[in-house]
Amino acid sequence: MVTDDETVLREQLGRPLRGVRAVAYRCGSGHPTVVETEPRLPDGTPFPTLFYLTCPRAVAAASTLESIGVMADMTEWLAADVELAERYRAAHEDYLTRREHVGHVEEIAGVSAGGMPTRVKCLHVLAAHSLAVGRGINPLGDDTLDRMAELDDKPWTPESCTWRPSEGSAA
Repeated sequence: MVTDDETVLREQLGRPLRGVRAVAYRCGSGHPTVVETEPRLPDGTPFPTLFYLTCPRAVAAASTLESIGVMADMTEWLAADVELAERYRAAHEDYLTRREHVGHVEEIAGVSAGGMPTRVKCLHVLAAHSLAVGRGINPLGDDTLDRMAELDDKPWTPESCTWRPSEGSAA
């Protein structure tokens, strides 16, 4: 990873980096938006989250959706729609395969992130997965990105993102 990216990522997150392997996605303005992380952090802690959303504006949009109950709505939708459940299970398998390619960590074998494959636990992870691997893999990640773009207060899309270094983190 480029030193400038490390500086931007530290500013975005508001803390030192842990286990970051690479920038997995950049928004239209060119700054890191998603990072790929090691499945085991430098201190030895297992870390199931392969794709981590870093852009403060994207994080804020996903947080807004979580605060208005979108996770519960998506979990209900998942329980009622067999086709969606199959596609979400496939997204879970995709996530596991990609993480396993980076490294095997026995403690988290079979465990993906974001609640996959049976519930919705973290929209940040689902959006990060969709951004990192492209649309069409994680249906609820794609839906999260669509909802982020439709927010009345501070909508976010990769193309419209205007976050710049020195704006700080979303926290």
